[in-house]
Amino acid sequence: MSEFKVSSRYAKALLDLSIEQGALDQVRAEIGQLIAVVKDHVELQAVLKNPIIKHDKKINILTALFGAKFSSVVIGFFKIMINKGRGDILYATAQEFVREYNEYKGIVTAKVSSAAPLSAENVAQLKQLIASSTGKEVILENSVDADLIGGFVVTVGDRQVDASLAGRLNKLDRAFHA
Repeated sequence: MSEFKVSSRYAKALLDLSIEQGALDQVRAEIGQLIAVVKDHVELQAVLKNPIIKHDKKINILTALFGAKFSSVVIGFFKIMINKGRGDILYATAQEFVREYNEYKGIVTAKVSSAAPLSAENVAQLKQLIASSTGKEVILENSVDADLIGGFVVTVGDRQVDASLAGRLNKLDRAFHA
């Protein structure tokens, strides 16, 4: 079975358990912390993926790092995944949990790349425009890409709107060479 399918099933199980326990938002916050720590520490990723390291050692490491801060739901989830030999996909499962949480809560993540930093007013207008077109709450991730020359590119799910000067120049170039 593919890594995506397995991580998706575990994430769905954690989502269902969190809802049942009435701890959905707390679990979401804790999983967000896990993602940040694992993303920043390549050594932890290597330990989780290493099949030679015993399960109890991995559990001890995760408990030492997160045991005092995280709920019993999340710590128990870690233990289940590690004991089932799925430590290698813990990070992917955490990311999938966030995606499923957002879907459950009606939240959409939009990414905007702009040639220059957007003002707070522009960000607010863009969020409102995306929210009105999707009917969902919007989390907007903003980055600066000087290669765009001017304008911006917005990506929401599998849709993309390219309102950049570089995009327009590329279209014009293709039209002349077609």
